[in-house]
Amino acid sequence: MAIRHQFLERLDRGPVLCDGAMGTMLYSRGIHISRCFDELNLSHPDLVGSIHRDYIRAGVDIIETNTYGANRVKLLPHALEDRVVEINRAGAELARECVLASESPVWVGGSVGPIGKPLKISRTISSDESEDIFIEQIKALVYGGVDLLILETFSHLEELKLAIRVARHLTDIPIVAQMSFLENGMTIEGDRPEEIPAPLSEAGADVVGVNCSFGPKLMLETLQQMASKSQGIYLAAQPNAGNPELVEGRWIYVSSPEYMAEYARRLVQSAGVRFIGGCCGTTPEHIRAMSGMLKSMSPHSGSVSYTGVIEEDDTEPMQPVPLPQRSKFARDLAVGRFCASVEMNPPRTLTIEKFLDGARLLKEAGVDVINIPDGPRATARISPLAMAILVQNRIDLEVFLHYSCRDRNLLGMQSDLLGAHILGIRNLLIVTGDPPKLGDYPNATAVFDVDSIGLTAMVHRMNCGLNLVGRTLEKTTSFLAAVGVNPGAINLDEEIRRFREKVQAGAECVFTQPVFDLENLQEFLIRTEDIPIPVIAGILPLTSFRNAEFFHNEVPGMNIPEAVRERMRRVGSGKKARAEGITIAKAALLECRGNPRIRGVYIMPPLGYYEMALEVLGPILEERRSS
Repeated sequence: MAIRHQFLERLDRGPVLCDGAMGTMLYSRGIHISRCFDELNLSHPDLVGSIHRDYIRAGVDIIETNTYGANRVKLLPHALEDRVVEINRAGAELARECVLASESPVWVGGSVGPIGKPLKISRTISSDESEDIFIEQIKALVYGGVDLLILETFSHLEELKLAIRVARHLTDIPIVAQMSFLENGMTIEGDRPEEIPAPLSEAGADVVGVNCSFGPKLMLETLQQMASKSQGIYLAAQPNAGNPELVEGRWIYVSSPEYMAEYARRLVQSAGVRFIGGCCGTTPEHIRAMSGMLKSMSPHSGSVSYTGVIEEDDTEPMQPVPLPQRSKFARDLAVGRFCASVEMNPPRTLTIEKFLDGARLLKEAGVDVINIPDGPRATARISPLAMAILVQNRIDLEVFLHYSCRDRNLLGMQSDLLGAHILGIRNLLIVTGDPPKLGDYPNATAVFDVDSIGLTAMVHRMNCGLNLVGRTLEKTTSFLAAVGVNPGAINLDEEIRRFREKVQAGAECVFTQPVFDLENLQEFLIRTEDIPIPVIAGILPLTSFRNAEFFHNEVPGMNIPEAVRERMRRVGSGKKARAEGITIAKAALLECRGNPRIRGVYIMPPLGYYEMALEVLGPILEERRSS
C-alpha cells in the first residue's frame, strides 16, 4: 500500500498558504524586467534568498523556487540554455537553505512554467522535444530537493497535461497544476473552468487550480465554477493583486493586503480552495494578511461539501431600495425628466460664503442638482462631503457627491460612505481620482486600494445591506451610484471595456467628460446602446482661447477638437470669448437634448462662472418655466 505524502495529509486537514510573487519583489528591489530573473539564483542568491525569507516570516506553508522560466527555451534569449540544470538545482537548494535556517515547517515547491511555445501553435518544437525540455527542468528540481512541484500559468491544457505526465513519470512527490484564464472565463483555447479538473487529475495532478490571470474577484468566480466539477480533487488559487495600472512609469497592482485577505477567506469558504497564495503584484504584506485571515478561521471552515450552487457570502443580501425612491434626482431620471446639473468646486480656504451664494443662485434658477468634485486635479480643498451637507441643509438643494479612491483606504472609504448616508447624502459619483503628482502636493501618498470599478462594487454591496467583507449592515444604504466615462478617450475600446465593468459592478448612471466632439459622443452611444443606464452629458463652456488650450493640453481626459480651439482663437479673450464659449456649449446641449439616450446635462463652469452655466442651461430652464 502506497504511503500518502505528508503534504497531502496536511491538505486533508485544511488550507495551506503559498507565497506570493517573486518577479514583483525582484522588480521592486531594482532588477530590471529585461533581466533573466531565474539566473539570479546564481549571480544574486542573497537577493533571492532575502525574498524567500520575507515570505517565510509572513507565515507561509510553502515557498516556491525562483525557477518559473528556467527551461531551455526561455533561457535561450539570455544565452543561458546550457545552464538549465545549474539554475534549477541552485533555485531548489537556495529555497531549502532558507527553510532550514528559519527552522519553520515550510515546504519547498519547485516552480515550472510553460515552455513559451505552445504545442498547438509552435512549428519549431515537437511534442517529443517539449517532453525533453520538461524532463530536463523537472529532474533538476527534484534532484535539488523540492518537496512538491508547482506547474503554473499554463494557457494550453494539452501542454499542462504533458508536463504533469512527465513529472509523474519522474517522481511521486505531489503535483500542483494551475491554468491561467482570460477575463471571459475561458482559457485561450476555449476550455471552461469546470472542464479542467478531471483531465488534469487523470494526468496525475494532486491539486488543480488557477493562478495569475486576474484579481481575486474573478478568481473566486472561476474557482466556484471549477468546484462544481471537482469532487474529490483539491483546488488551488493564486490570484494577482488586482489589475496593474501604469502610475508614473511603473506598473502598480492596486489590491490592498486587506482586500486579498478577505478574498482568501472567500476562496476557502465559498469555493473549497485548499492551496492558496498570490501571483503578480502580491508581496509579503499581502501574504501576511492572508495568513492572519486563514489562522483566524475556525478549523472546520474549509471543510465544506460542494454539490451545486455556491454562495459567495455568509449573509444573504437584502433587496436594494427601488431606484426612484433613493433621491429626487433618481426619481426625475425614472420619470424621464431631462435633468440639469452644475459643478461647483469646493473652496480652497475657509471662506465659504461665495460658494453658498453660488448654490443659492443655481437653486433659484431651477437647477436640479449640483456636483461637488473630490479634490479635482489633486488639489487640497474643503471636504466635498462637508460642503454637500451645508448645501443640502442651508440651501435645500440636492447634491451629487464625487468620491475618489485616491486618498482613503478601504476602511476609511466604508466609514466615510456610511457616515455620508447617515447625514443624508444619496447621490454618489464614483471616480478613481487624479494622481497627487498633478496637484499642489506631488509628494503626497496615493492610496488607491481600489479603483472606481472596485468602489462601485463596494457601494452596490452596501445598497444590498452588506459591508465590504460580506457582513450585514442591518439596513441597506440607498445611494444612486454614478460613474464617469470619457467618450473622447484616445483608446475608446479600453474606455468602453472599463465602462462595461463599472456597470457590471453596479453603476446606475453615467456622467461623461465634457463633450466637444459630438461625433465621438455618438460613437460611444452607439457602441454602448445595449447598456440601459441613463447618460448625463458633460458640457464645459470655454472662456478664452488660452482656457481651451489649457484644458486640451494639461487636464487629463480633456480632448478639445482643433475646430473648437480655432473658433476660440479667433475671438481671443474677454466678453466675446465667453459669448463664443456659451454659443458652442449651447449647441452641444441642444444636440444632447435631442438624443433619447441622454437624460440630462452636467455643466462645468470654469473659474466659478455660475452665470455662464445658467446661460448655457437657458433653453432648458426657459422651457420648464413656460410649461
